[in-house]
Amino acid sequence: MTTPKALIQSFYYHLDHGDPQGAFALLHPAVEWREAEGNPLADRNPYRGAAEIAEGVLGRLVSTYDHFAATPEEFLAEGNRVIVFGRYTGTHKPTEQKLDCPFVHSWTVENGKIVQFQQYADTEQLARLK
Repeated sequence: MTTPKALIQSFYYHLDHGDPQGAFALLHPAVEWREAEGNPLADRNPYRGAAEIAEGVLGRLVSTYDHFAATPEEFLAEGNRVIVFGRYTGTHKPTEQKLDCPFVHSWTVENGKIVQFQQYADTEQLARLK
């Protein structure tokens, strides 16, 4: 059985390598996903299930940013919780402004599947590029 930390590392790996389906396969069907308060993508919180996340979060990111990436820098694991520190980068399509935003992601894993996600980020920077 894979550890929660390895599972979350695999999620980022799949996204970084253009395999969102591989990442979504790691989600529990009833996963609860929350974007940070103040983030324009928080308007539909909580997202439930891969389809809502794909359309409401990843789909909107891809349509808003060129070369969007969520790059993890550090993983901390305790039991079934994994905290990830990292940075968002990309270029805002309408304004061509660069995004370089720190984030913290809190993940909960149960029975080998991701059941919960909470984002913390510099929402002022994200809202400014809305």
